[in-house]
Amino acid sequence: MKKSLVILFAATLGLAACNTEKKGPGGLLYKIHKDGGKEKIKEGDIVKLNFIQKNEKDSILGSTYDNEQAQVFPVGKKQYAGDMQDVLTLFGEGDSATFKINLDTMAAQTKQPKPEQFKNDKYIVFTVKVEKVFKKGPKEADSTFQKRAGDFFQADFKADMDKKKAAEPAKIKAYVEDNNLKVQTSPSGLQYVITAPGSGEKAVDGDTVSVNYTGKFTKKGDDKKYKVFDTSDEKVAKEAKVHQPGRPYGPTKMVIGGTVPGFTEALKLVGKGGKITAIIPSKLGYGEQGGGPIAPYSPLVFDIEIVDVIKPKASAAPAATAPAGHSANDGHNH
Repeated sequence: MKKSLVILFAATLGLAACNTEKKGPGGLLYKIHKDGGKEKIKEGDIVKLNFIQKNEKDSILGSTYDNEQAQVFPVGKKQYAGDMQDVLTLFGEGDSATFKINLDTMAAQTKQPKPEQFKNDKYIVFTVKVEKVFKKGPKEADSTFQKRAGDFFQADFKADMDKKKAAEPAKIKAYVEDNNLKVQTSPSGLQYVITAPGSGEKAVDGDTVSVNYTGKFTKKGDDKKYKVFDTSDEKVAKEAKVHQPGRPYGPTKMVIGGTVPGFTEALKLVGKGGKITAIIPSKLGYGEQGGGPIAPYSPLVFDIEIVDVIKPKASAAPAATAPAGHSANDGHNH
């Protein structure tokens, strides 16, 4: 998460003690932490929200703060009283609030069973901050409104991306300093620390390596730990709550040259048995597009161990390129 949620909501949640949780339609519960005093959201408005999604056990299931990207979407027609579209009409621009959607009501109204992950929960919990509410003028044509909104949010997105790009060097610098790393920097801009050089010949393009790895972001979450987004270590995956049932864990094979440039470069720097921590700037990673849980202009940190280096055989089919950071079939290869 991009700022500790304790810090991020210190002012708003600190005031919550004097607020009582209110009841809404359909079993909804909500609490407004900060009232921005603006006109409430209506159907057809386009909103920009930051939010944290949790279950009743307070486990974070999703957060726009993780990838520093608020969500923009039009407010649709409610399906039933107390659903997600309905609850948004309680808030306006500048508001911060926590609300609990009643899952029993949702199941009854939509004629769909509760999702498996919520089968023992009564509520799904959201803490939201309404960043922007874009409203249609009283006599404005739909086409004019859509163009005006599109122009606004396109410019807003560009400004956000420019901000992220400018902030990247400071993120890398802070990570290096906070962890007291004595890094080396390659001509490409890759920063790294070799903790074990390994033995034997280093891998080159076309070789296959078997690796253990853990990938994480450069900023700490609300638990004061660096958020892991993928790992080949099942124990670490479970602790970081990124475990994928059915996925094979343990040493992962990947072809040199089949991953993003920074990861490929790091793989070539140590031999069999070698260990390296690589800090990969976005230009050597997922760049301005990002991918999956990785936001645009995100520097990444990988702890890598080369378990084996396998030279190609003329008669052998090439090994499948396994991604470091994503499952083998999701289209993203580090």
